[in-house]
Amino acid sequence: MRDASLIFLLFALAAGAATGEDYPQRKSGLWEIKAMSEHSKGEPQTMQMCIDEKTDNATREMAAGAAKEMCPKHDMRRSGNQLVVDSVCKFGDSTATTHSVFTGTFDSSYRVESKSTYDPPMMGMKQGTTVIEARWTGPCKADQKPGDMILPNGTKFNMNEAKPK
Repeated sequence: MRDASLIFLLFALAAGAATGEDYPQRKSGLWEIKAMSEHSKGEPQTMQMCIDEKTDNATREMAAGAAKEMCPKHDMRRSGNQLVVDSVCKFGDSTATTHSVFTGTFDSSYRVESKSTYDPPMMGMKQGTTVIEARWTGPCKADQKPGDMILPNGTKFNMNEAKPK
């Protein structure tokens, strides 16, 4: 379920590319991303990602392509210092209706609060809430290259190569 929530948020972030909106570019370097939902039992799922402009753009383009295929509705608007995204996406037999609010500057940190309802319920769930907090921690480590991700379980792979290491 956490994976589905993260996918929804990636799609929501990618909506800027799909709709031509001004997409907030993340600062190059190492980002720590914590995701928490009611299913994480109070423990956030933490991952790290080494980002550069090329990787950020590629991630957005990949997500926008998948979102275009799976999400017939993507509405994105700015409201003050917030980016608000409403989407409807199809995952298997279930339709997810998601409302996400992004706040932050994207050069040092951002926060996403996302609420989804599933019809019919997905994996037994009728609704779900996910909060993602991301912060720039500095330059990527010496043994990292742009696209490297370290997942909560310690698995490392490169988004640009799309092959687990």
